[in-house]
Amino acid sequence: MDDDGHRRPEGVSDETVEALGSLSKALETTECARGHLFAFHQLTGSADFELDRAVELLRAAGHEDWAERVRTELVGRNVIPGHWTFQIVEAYDRTYYRAFRDLEREAVDRLAGGRGHLYEAELKEARRTRDHPDHTPRPGHPDHTPRPDSSATRTPDGPAG
Repeated sequence: MDDDGHRRPEGVSDETVEALGSLSKALETTECARGHLFAFHQLTGSADFELDRAVELLRAAGHEDWAERVRTELVGRNVIPGHWTFQIVEAYDRTYYRAFRDLEREAVDRLAGGRGHLYEAELKEARRTRDHPDHTPRPGHPDHTPRPDSSATRTPDGPAG
């Protein structure tokens, strides 16, 4: 994206940029929470399928009663009354996540002319070291001359390793 895509539009106050930055940060936190919800969904599903193997092994070991208890009490069980994990994910998306995402997008559109991440862009500009090849304002900037070791992890004493 060019510089204008992250440049503050005329008339947008510091307070508005900070508020939109906070709203964006809250949305990013919600994105992480949503990711954990998907992890919960996948892990619970994996555990449920592993129960099939446990049932099989219990039967093979001669523990038919235990195998039947696992099969009837745990396999396919609701994680909360009336819900499997996919239903929790869907309800979260429908009830909370989409409303949050849409409101944040509308606020950025209306208050900052659709230019997102203004707070972060201004923070980057304030923190970067001028004329340093790894601190250019954007990719393809004339000051950008990549160094072979620029992506290597370094410590104050030299390369990490």
